[in-house]
Amino acid sequence: MSLVQEETPKMTANYPETFELDAEQREILNQADRFGRNELFPLAQRMDDEEWWPDTAFPAIGDAGFFGATIPEEFGGAGMDLISAGLVLQGFSRWNHAMALSVVAHDNLCANNIYRNGSDAQRAKYLPDLCSGRKIGALGLTEPGAGSDALGSMRTVAKKDGDHYVLNGAKIYITNGPVADIVLVYAKTDPENGAQGISAFIVPTDTPGFKVAQKLVKMGYRGSQTAELVFEDCRVPAENLVGAENKGVGIVMSGLDLERAMISPICLGIAERAFDLSLDYAQTRRQFGKPIASFQMVQSMLAEMYVLLETMRTFTYRVLAAGAKVEIGAGGRGDIHKLTAASVMYAAQTVNKILDLGVQIHGGTGYIWESEINRLFRSTKLLEIGAGTTEVRKMIIAGELLKDMPRG
Repeated sequence: MSLVQEETPKMTANYPETFELDAEQREILNQADRFGRNELFPLAQRMDDEEWWPDTAFPAIGDAGFFGATIPEEFGGAGMDLISAGLVLQGFSRWNHAMALSVVAHDNLCANNIYRNGSDAQRAKYLPDLCSGRKIGALGLTEPGAGSDALGSMRTVAKKDGDHYVLNGAKIYITNGPVADIVLVYAKTDPENGAQGISAFIVPTDTPGFKVAQKLVKMGYRGSQTAELVFEDCRVPAENLVGAENKGVGIVMSGLDLERAMISPICLGIAERAFDLSLDYAQTRRQFGKPIASFQMVQSMLAEMYVLLETMRTFTYRVLAAGAKVEIGAGGRGDIHKLTAASVMYAAQTVNKILDLGVQIHGGTGYIWESEINRLFRSTKLLEIGAGTTEVRKMIIAGELLKDMPRG
């Protein structure tokens, strides 16, 4: 009897390796946690109550060395990687998720994008102040009437005029918009060419023709400032063009992949805090003469929260590690495109489930606006919408899984 030697099947890219934090990474998380607890948590209640922005927070974060994790030291950064930046967000989000959202818009969407795609002159000019927290950054992509179809429906235009570009249009839902000093703005330089005619520009907010049209008041993440921005004959020097003209779509897509990888640790930090609050409340709240944690239905909710939290943690770290390997100019396609969409989709949906259970454990206390668990609960929906809705994330995942499927 002859045996046919078959080749051992190989694992596909859909089943990637696992990832665990090493000692240095755990220390970064611990330092971010301590800073968040000591410096950012005391600001959280007022930020939520008043939509207040603490002007001293960003310089303090910069002085502590938490900005510019993905940026080399020569430009004022910390010279670490995407995993480290994600751990900072996780630690901050446990204590002040509104500030963490502003941090990711500033540090990843603006500063990291300029580092990855800008010239050395642009890096030297803008990154040191961004990394120190002395200047605040933002990203201008979404427009009124153009949410999920941000590229195809973009109406902001930039026309070349000598050694300047003249920008006209509007951006909406811009995190850090009301307080930003520098905005990385996408505009169409070749409107007839659709998404292939988009370019990116660094726009200082003191540029004539730039204005904050309105500050937007939100349900959650209230202290993180959000605005509609307007550009009316806003003249930007041609040297502020990031990358090549009409090549902005590549910057957008690779930036979105890294943004999605970085949103997941925000969800993780919020979920961790919600679980800690719920576990503590269940052990101290007494009904019928004993702690509610002694009731099996409450125990069931705590067990479910724990499992959801730990699976989110594993997936978040795994995708941060994958994102850290994405080379400049890459992204927007392939496995990383699928993984980051999957990570943020799962994290956003899971933190929603965890907070729903957390409020249920808190009962009437959880329904009161001023309670911390309520503040966390009001944060849950945004990250199922921002950086591509859950539905868009599903389209990305399915598109990558089925891209080689025969047509017809």
